[in-house]
Amino acid sequence: MVCGGFNCSKNALIVLNVLYILVSFILIGVAAYGRVAAMVTSLTLVGSLIACGVFLFIISLIGLIGAAKHHQVLLFFYMIILFLLFLLQFSLACACLAVNQDQKDALAEQGWRMASNDTRHDVQRQFDCCGFKDPDLDFLEPLGHPVCVTVAACCDKNSDAFCCSGIINGSQPPCPCQPCLLKMREVIYNAFSVTGGVGLFFSLTEIIGVWLAMRYRNQKDPLANPSAFL
Repeated sequence: MVCGGFNCSKNALIVLNVLYILVSFILIGVAAYGRVAAMVTSLTLVGSLIACGVFLFIISLIGLIGAAKHHQVLLFFYMIILFLLFLLQFSLACACLAVNQDQKDALAEQGWRMASNDTRHDVQRQFDCCGFKDPDLDFLEPLGHPVCVTVAACCDKNSDAFCCSGIINGSQPPCPCQPCLLKMREVIYNAFSVTGGVGLFFSLTEIIGVWLAMRYRNQKDPLANPSAFL
């Protein structure tokens, strides 16, 4: 049996789709980490790659069934959908890698503006920070925040800074906390870089799946009825 034969193509396509299932979990895991780690950021690109990972998992199952049964219709739709998924995933991955630092900060600011006070409170507690850029802003401001009294690294019971008490006094000390943007920057940048790199690498492998499915679909099963229509 040569490597380009029917059985070789069938086994290769089955193995490739098993790998795609593993890749989908990797893609979902990496992108989900980036979205959870940067809780308030408006990471639409990262969220879209999570959707691509879920879709790749479903398409891989279709490819497995189509390869095992040499099902013409399933293999046809598998090729078309996998190619469209490649285009989408490749575009999103390139977009993640192309976002510059100012754009990442702008996305983070947009996310903070849209976040609820409960979400801002959770971010402050997770990153030991207070506020987005200015810890002394009132929570009613667009970039404001709830009081940081629960942030152990910022406030103690005796702290009378406005960021910790929420009460304006005559001569209150400045907030001892760092703003959350400084604490989240590295996580946000890594989320874009890692997600974009992983998405780009694995999207290129999907072209192999399209080519292999096309070749396998046009091959004749040596054990099938010689007069069967392919």
